[in-house]
Amino acid sequence: MKGCVLHGLGDLRVEEVETPTPKEGEVLLQIKACGVCGSDIPRVFTKGTYRFPTIPGHEFSGLVVQAGEGVDPGWIGRRAAVFPLLPCRKCASCEIGEFAQCEDYDYMGSRRDGAFAEFICIPIWNLVAAPDMLSYEELAMVEPAAVAVHALRQAGIGIGDQVLISGAGPIGIMLALWARAWGASRVLLADIDPAKLDFAVGQGFPDVCNPLQSDIQKWVYRLTGRGVDVSVEGAGSAVSWENCLKSTRNLGKVVLMGNPTGGMSLTQDGYWEILRKQLTLSGTWNSSYSDIPRNEWKLAVDYMAAGKLDLKPLISHKLALEGVYEGMVMMRDRQGFFNKVMYVNSNESIKVEKDK
Repeated sequence: MKGCVLHGLGDLRVEEVETPTPKEGEVLLQIKACGVCGSDIPRVFTKGTYRFPTIPGHEFSGLVVQAGEGVDPGWIGRRAAVFPLLPCRKCASCEIGEFAQCEDYDYMGSRRDGAFAEFICIPIWNLVAAPDMLSYEELAMVEPAAVAVHALRQAGIGIGDQVLISGAGPIGIMLALWARAWGASRVLLADIDPAKLDFAVGQGFPDVCNPLQSDIQKWVYRLTGRGVDVSVEGAGSAVSWENCLKSTRNLGKVVLMGNPTGGMSLTQDGYWEILRKQLTLSGTWNSSYSDIPRNEWKLAVDYMAAGKLDLKPLISHKLALEGVYEGMVMMRDRQGFFNKVMYVNSNESIKVEKDK
């Protein structure tokens, strides 16, 4: 089969590799779509994976084409999203179903081979079955959709809440869609990229702000009267974090989600915001893949199938396997507007449009 193999920093090659064979309890999945996550960019160009060579890619879906020993053959021919984390099942976190907190996990696309390829073997436990009405491209976005809803659940968002999302990238937009679906009375988005804000407006979120051009605190208070009930920091910058603190009402909640791009220092005034307002700060990491209290992956599939969560408009680029590296360069160098960039194993693949 063909795969995008990372041999070293920046050295991603499409080449022939051995097609894997499913072991006991596994299936062979024909990969149909795999999103390029923002975390894939430093993984490929600056930080590396945990070993070389490695096939990256962890936001994916596909078609079950072969069942290993002990797997119900009824899985063959079914489409599924894939939870890419493989927990140890021995540590204290695994014992209570908090698999994202596993102390000795494996992970597809960084610690073991991932989905920028034509096939992959998947343990049956990691498959999230989906109805045929959902496209493979939609199912490849279940992973970021689950990450987004997990962040909102940390805040305990309630009906009528006003929500600020700082960072209007793909997961930021997904956060906004989830918040609206869950009954938020107003969803505000902030970003320093005008193209992202324009896209957000096009998705039905007119309340947007560029912090480089406006005082975000004054803007938020003008719209809400007292500040938002919940803010989510999704940009991974200290300025974004402080903007969230300043924009949240007394006794409000701030969720920290963005992967930091550097040091996350806080000014004295920012620290005072936490103290004087008695803000509740929560971190969020990955997603919940346990039925206790709720499997957020299945929740995302259910919301998509019910038409409550439409993620199709977020796909800005569909790439053939040979175009994945070029797509990553485009994202790294910000050569044009992009939202969700995706490898699609079909005839729908198109070349990267750098001015799109």
